[in-house]
Amino acid sequence: MTILLSTLNARYAHASLGLRYLLANMGPLQEQTSLHEFVIGAKTTDIVERLLAQSPRIIGFGIYIWNVEETTKVVAMLKRVAPQVVIVLGGPEVSHEPGEQEIVRMADYLVTGWGDVTFPKLCGEILHGPKPLMKIHAGVQPPMAEIAMPYSLYTDNDIANRTLYVEASRGCPFKCEFCLSALDKTAWPFGLDTFLGELETLHARGARLFKFVDRTFNLNIKTSLKIMQFFLDKLEANPDDPVYAHFELVPDHLPDALKEGIRKFPPGALQFEIGIQSFNPAVQALVSRRQDNAKAAENIRWLCEQSHAHLHVDLIAGLPGEDMDSFARGFDQLVALGPHEIQFGILKRLRGTPIIRHTEEHGLVFDPYPPYTILATKLIDFATMQRLVRFARYWDLVANSGRFAHTLAHILGASPFANFMAFSDWIYARTDATHRIALDRLAKLVTQWLETRGMPRSDAEALVGSDYAGRVDAPAEKAKPVASVPQRQARHLAA
Repeated sequence: MTILLSTLNARYAHASLGLRYLLANMGPLQEQTSLHEFVIGAKTTDIVERLLAQSPRIIGFGIYIWNVEETTKVVAMLKRVAPQVVIVLGGPEVSHEPGEQEIVRMADYLVTGWGDVTFPKLCGEILHGPKPLMKIHAGVQPPMAEIAMPYSLYTDNDIANRTLYVEASRGCPFKCEFCLSALDKTAWPFGLDTFLGELETLHARGARLFKFVDRTFNLNIKTSLKIMQFFLDKLEANPDDPVYAHFELVPDHLPDALKEGIRKFPPGALQFEIGIQSFNPAVQALVSRRQDNAKAAENIRWLCEQSHAHLHVDLIAGLPGEDMDSFARGFDQLVALGPHEIQFGILKRLRGTPIIRHTEEHGLVFDPYPPYTILATKLIDFATMQRLVRFARYWDLVANSGRFAHTLAHILGASPFANFMAFSDWIYARTDATHRIALDRLAKLVTQWLETRGMPRSDAEALVGSDYAGRVDAPAEKAKPVASVPQRQARHLAA
């Protein structure tokens, strides 16, 4: 193949939507172009060998915060063993601050921003002339109707084994300074009929799990309702062959019409990712986040109590102006609302985001290496931030996993943040680890913790044992039957 499109995905289950867009829009060069995906952790030599086996003239790499370090090694090796191969970079990680990045220095060309039009044009000039003089090419944003849809490029293997990413729109009208979408001016929709036609084709080919990457699924309610109706129609027509859809929801915008649509979905068919990030109005103002906290809380409560949607709600620790007490209050408030999962994130400085403007005033100290995690602020010192990092990891293992559904309430008590932080400090002191803790060992540690808090051993063992008995990932004879959904969500359904 003359042109290879490649990236290192975080997991095999993640199929690259961006590369498929590029391939779909290669025009006359599409027949000379192929896609080669890898997974982070693969040996650099193996990746380079497999790429060069295709005898490419051009390799285009998709660069993200999670793969830039490993892809840098791949590019460095390619430049040593096959310097004649032209390397073109694109993706969010290299679209901003390119002058500071070693991978950009080694590459031949860089496309920043939208690559649908600019990358094929650049490849044509590299192959047929005139040779491009500039190294950096700003991506041209075409009219949405001119962008070829990529969904036919999902293979049968992708459909059978991987998460299918789809998008009804690009961009975001909000200006949250920790997010790259803050640089967008608005959201741009794809033609809805065309998009739904693509979903129809995917479904006919066997696709059942759809993850929408739109930043603002519920921005246009008429569009949202039509997309949801697509899935409701499939569920009604084939209740024994369910579909599963994941959307990112703006928390304070849930009008009655949308609620009525959401209410119709059965358990195991719908997941919402909801970004709260902070309940502190002063912090929200600092990072340009517009959010009606009362309305957001009301909507989350409604979704928990009146719908079957699985809720995954985000908070970010380390935002400028937020101290531990403020974050703890927000965390406790969110726990009280009852979402299935709370994604406890630590602030990251994505390249190009406006959050950097607060560095001096609020003492923001970021790790200089990806993923550029916050290390300290004026209000949270390094040691305390590390406690928060461990809290986030243990929260994911114990709470979000769904494996300790009955036990969790006894750990949290009346002061969820303070109690779970005490548990986090205790378990770290005994294990000196946040990863590679076997589930059996974790269960024993949870049991011991309950004992230290005054619960009789027999009661603690019985409580943790009740969670073990109902595990979805336990042997089949012990597992409760649940909907055909991703395993972690299924555990919450079974609880």
